[in-house]
Amino acid sequence: MKKLHNTIDKRILRQRMLEENVERTTISFYKYHSISEPQLFRDALYAAWSELGVLGRTYIASEGINAQISIPSSQFNTFVEQLYAIPFLNGVRLNTAVEHGKSFFALKVKVRNKIVADGIDDPTFDPSNTGKYLTAEEWNEKMSDPNTVVVDMRNHYESEVGHFQGALMPDVDTFREELRVVEEILEKDKDKNVLMYCTGGIRCEKATAFMKHKGFDNVYHLEGGIIKYARDIKANHLENKFRGVNFVFDERLAERVSEEIIARCHQCGDPFDLHTNCVNLACHILFIQCPKCKEQFENCCSDTCREITHLPIEEQRKIRKDKPVNRNVFKKGRFPIQEVNTNISE
Repeated sequence: MKKLHNTIDKRILRQRMLEENVERTTISFYKYHSISEPQLFRDALYAAWSELGVLGRTYIASEGINAQISIPSSQFNTFVEQLYAIPFLNGVRLNTAVEHGKSFFALKVKVRNKIVADGIDDPTFDPSNTGKYLTAEEWNEKMSDPNTVVVDMRNHYESEVGHFQGALMPDVDTFREELRVVEEILEKDKDKNVLMYCTGGIRCEKATAFMKHKGFDNVYHLEGGIIKYARDIKANHLENKFRGVNFVFDERLAERVSEEIIARCHQCGDPFDLHTNCVNLACHILFIQCPKCKEQFENCCSDTCREITHLPIEEQRKIRKDKPVNRNVFKKGRFPIQEVNTNISE
């Protein structure tokens, strides 16, 4: 019987990924569709994709599928044939990454309650009743309309390093939090065009459905998100209205969409826009660190964390046991990153 989950230590898998000499294609796709038996569907996907050498992260729920994966380029056509053989996924849009690189080191296919955690507990909400898609060209045109509000439906650490010009960027940590914040902020703008965007389209698509559910009529979302926009403006020689980099949730952490650097190192304040995780696993905070500070702090967020990484392994393990790892992200002016220089220029 085939194993339907990974049994190899993730450190070994990461090293294998870094050392492999295999050309890979990184893609993402999603589809809101009723899946009656998510676990059976999950097991079938895992078995098929592991045979092809697929790596990445996929969530299955009764409301659909959300995938960010890396495929050996030699197996890409076979992968697409298998995927499109699934009736509800036939022809689903595949967002190809702007930069491929070493994006994932393991295959994870998980069953979740929802493919995007939204906190919505309303049986009358219909996630399929979405706003209108806009192509990159249509998006640029709509952005120029003075009767338009552009909303970034991503978390604060994503928009900090890259966003569309003039976008509303709520200071939030989660999508479920942002839905309510955006509804409140836009309450007086129901007569305006509301343009929503995210990384690959899945969050802003659900967000437009939520806004329509709340009485907004002129709601639009960027087809394929920032990923597709970046490819389309280049292919069609369009003006790029996105500033900075596009944050992605894999080993790369970002794809460069424009050469402009709009963020700063969270330690020294120098212009820089690439995130990293503190190597002290008891901290593991996500923050922006320039090469100079990376060398000075030895890939840590502070002197305290650097000192911890110099301790014997057993002492480090005890510290981690006493302080479980959370999904920590640095929030300038709000999140107390420990003993870090935060003299960041505004």
